Amino acid sequence: MTKRILLTGGAGYIGSHTYVALVEAGHDVVILDNFCNARRNVAERLERITGRPVRVIEGDTRDAGKLAQVFGAEDFDAVVHFAALKAVGDSVARPLEYFDCNIGGLTTLLQAMDKAGCRKLVFSSSATVYGIPDETPTPETAEFRAMNPYGQTKILGEQMLDWLARSNPDWAFGVLRYFNPAGAHASGLIGEDPNDIPNNLMPFVAKVATGELPKIAVFGDDYDTPDGTGVRDYIHVEDLARGHVLSLEKLFETGRGHCVNLGTGRGYSVLEVIAAYQRASNRALPYEITARRPGDVPVYVARADKAAEVLGFRTEKTLDEMCASSWKWVCNDGIRE
Repeated sequence: MTKRILLTGGAGYIGSHTYVALVEAGHDVVILDNFCNARRNVAERLERITGRPVRVIEGDTRDAGKLAQVFGAEDFDAVVHFAALKAVGDSVARPLEYFDCNIGGLTTLLQAMDKAGCRKLVFSSSATVYGIPDETPTPETAEFRAMNPYGQTKILGEQMLDWLARSNPDWAFGVLRYFNPAGAHASGLIGEDPNDIPNNLMPFVAKVATGELPKIAVFGDDYDTPDGTGVRDYIHVEDLARGHVLSLEKLFETGRGHCVNLGTGRGYSVLEVIAAYQRASNRALPYEITARRPGDVPVYVARADKAAEVLGFRTEKTLDEMCASSWKWVCNDGIRE
């Protein structure tokens, strides 16, 4: 059954891929984005992928007046909420902006939804809520540990949703804790394209492959891992987008909320990622071993069985497919502004 969905932050990396997945699942989707970290030509790219017109509203989730207009003009069945600032290091430097955007924006959005009687929401959370976990693979029952302002905003967001659901059973929230999204859409038309030096490994590696950056910094090679470098759980962004569709459909099916990790349950080291990207690009990728970063852990991998049990979610794409799709995206000259 077709549902009308508001996708906040839908012009961004994960949001744009989720837009495609929702449309392909038969839903009617409207994007709301302030374009602080998204390209303005994303609608044209999404139209090329889906073959349908794309409705985009420029606006900020902190703008109560704008949200009142949006919900007044459309009868939405649910919201998928991506709109947030997301860089860990940047959050340490600019904590007030992160709390304003990530918590203020969520609060204003929920108030607008409540007034409109729209009380189903899929929330973009993060594995950063676990901080440095006591066990890996890490289950959803691991305790909250804020290591930076960004992680704290996700913890507070989850807690806000929990209290709201307790206050009124009409609310239902799908809380999705991502591990490490990577890759791009198979078309090569949308992908991860940070405005400055990337915070995540794969887009950094991609910029070295294209020659935009000289070499990859590998932060430590003396961890207790098979090759000494840090191991992370990378999930293809198309798998991740499909997880949002399944979460949304579970909310409609049951009327009850859930909280699950979205990861593969399998970790790859920094050197394994570099080797896979070399295969995808057929280019040598220089790297330099540097000192460990404070707060980094040797292995960070999801326990992924709950997502399979609750949502029927299982990842399908491999690390090589993540790298190949990323390389196709960055080589697709002329698409970006």
